[in-house]
Amino acid sequence: MLTASALSKSFGGRQLYRDVTLELRPGRRVALVGGNGAGKTTLIAMLMGEVDPDTGSVHRPADLQIGYLPQDLADDPQGTVIAEAMSGDERLQKARTELAELESRLTASTGDDAALIEAFSNAQAHFEQLGGYSAEADAHRVLAGLGFKADDAERALSELSGGWRMRAALARLLVARPDVLILDEPTNHLDVDSVAWLEAHLSEWSSALLFVSHDRDFIDAVAERVIDLSGGTATEYVGGFAEFVVQREERIAAAQASAAGQARKVAQVEQFIDRFRYKATKARQVQSRIKTLEKLDKIEVPTLEAVRSKFAFPEPRRSARVVVQMEKVQAGYVADQPILSNVDLVIERGQKVALIGPNGAGKTTLVKLMLSELAPLAGEVTIGNNVDIATFAQHQTEVLDESRSAHAELMATMGDMGTRNLRTVLGSFGFSGEAADRQISELSGGERTRLALAKTMIHPVNLLILDEPTNHLDLPSCDLLEEALQAYPGTVIIVTHDRHLIRSVADHLVEVRDGTVTWHDDVTDAALAPAPLAAARPARTAGKASKASKAATPAQPAAASPGNRKQQKRADATERNTRHQNTKQLRAEIRKVERQWEKAEARVAELQGQLADPEIYGDGAKVAELAKEHDAAKDQAGVLSARWESLSTALEQVT
Repeated sequence: MLTASALSKSFGGRQLYRDVTLELRPGRRVALVGGNGAGKTTLIAMLMGEVDPDTGSVHRPADLQIGYLPQDLADDPQGTVIAEAMSGDERLQKARTELAELESRLTASTGDDAALIEAFSNAQAHFEQLGGYSAEADAHRVLAGLGFKADDAERALSELSGGWRMRAALARLLVARPDVLILDEPTNHLDVDSVAWLEAHLSEWSSALLFVSHDRDFIDAVAERVIDLSGGTATEYVGGFAEFVVQREERIAAAQASAAGQARKVAQVEQFIDRFRYKATKARQVQSRIKTLEKLDKIEVPTLEAVRSKFAFPEPRRSARVVVQMEKVQAGYVADQPILSNVDLVIERGQKVALIGPNGAGKTTLVKLMLSELAPLAGEVTIGNNVDIATFAQHQTEVLDESRSAHAELMATMGDMGTRNLRTVLGSFGFSGEAADRQISELSGGERTRLALAKTMIHPVNLLILDEPTNHLDLPSCDLLEEALQAYPGTVIIVTHDRHLIRSVADHLVEVRDGTVTWHDDVTDAALAPAPLAAARPARTAGKASKASKAATPAQPAAASPGNRKQQKRADATERNTRHQNTKQLRAEIRKVERQWEKAEARVAELQGQLADPEIYGDGAKVAELAKEHDAAKDQAGVLSARWESLSTALEQVT
């Protein structure tokens, strides 16, 4: 179990946060949210021991295994996809190496070495206990869930794009199942199908999980609590994203009411002081009240991180009614290997269309057809009259001039439109006041994305094509983008895996899957639902794999024949599936009881706070009532704690 107590951290004269306390124990799945620059990455670095806190402490047991997926990976990938997926469990790799060494010694032995045979037998049993013989099957299952085809397993990592290498790194962590798993924006490089698979996989995660995400649906499906890093501190809420929003609003409303009550009392005291300050008979009472005010802890009202504003986009010229039309289109990069076939598609003026589908299905090919960057192999693509196009892709954040300020970068794009106009635009995208003059080199990834979006959307165009615009954005910035697209007067085509953004902005869906393009008139949960795993469908291959992609998988011990290993893998898979189904109800009951227990503990803490207030002891009946409620809440928390321990013990015995 990993625990952090009373952490604080400052950079220069700015304090990121203070008194941050959290606990990551088995089965706890925590979403970490907060604005860009709030210190989420710094907090993760402190939990991992890479950065020291100014005050406070982090406790990590010596044998604790922590798995971490950053937003960016190293640039020197080695090995194959399957080797990467199987390399994460250090204990398993050590057992595999030991078993291979003993096997080699046993093969070379000429006599009947009983001690060596016993050592090999023990090592084999240990390897099996760690899941060594089923590890490769687990790795293939995880890779399939993350969108890899069966013939991708032996490909070299160096052949893959950064997004696919990130998926392989995620697979390594999921197969290894570390004691604490920390993921920083794990859905950034996934498609809708893979996000849905990852949700289902992590919702059953039995180890500790801490993840950063801007995807509301993902947080709701996976997290059983949310930590909000804002206002210089961290506040923990029990439940998913929907519960977090409700509880945060209730907390702010309660704080506002308390602050208003305190302000009224302070005003009354100040009025008394002003009235009797110079009256000798009241001097003692006046001094007492002055000291009370000096010692008073002012109630701070939490504020919501927000970068919202009103948008006034330049009015584009009116385009033809039909913006994009495709008739019987066949498209691809090799004449006899089309990626898309028989595409009929019409997008009309003012429509807001979301483009969805698994990676590699042809979404990028479809967009290139619209941009005339790719000619169709057959059929016709027509762009309507007076259609002006602006595009946004993730690489646009990489070409920003870091020597410029945000204002100067926007001016270089548009020319001098007048300082006030450009600053108004920047304010709409979260760069108000002095923020507009900050150097791009000082901006976070999310802030750079917002600036790149401003550069795209400021143009008076009538067709916007956006490719994964929410990657690296925080939740307030996602809200800003949502409002901007809703206010945008032209036609929008957006490629995204963010289902909340799709439901909020799009009025139509275009699904690209298995070489076909399907139009959906409405955005429904059924249309957004994932298809079966890609590995279950026939894979399209462009040719034979290279020699580099044919690297051998880690060898299994000679004691087990290939036929026996396959039987063992099938038996292991059947056993895992049976065990999962048999314990599903028990695990659901554990989660339910844990949520009830946490709420009971929160109620105990709340009542303790009320009982600690000296002012209530003037009302004996109120004190008695609070004491009675406090005892009842403690009893309920104790019962739920015992119930949780009993259920957890039962689950351990079964598994």
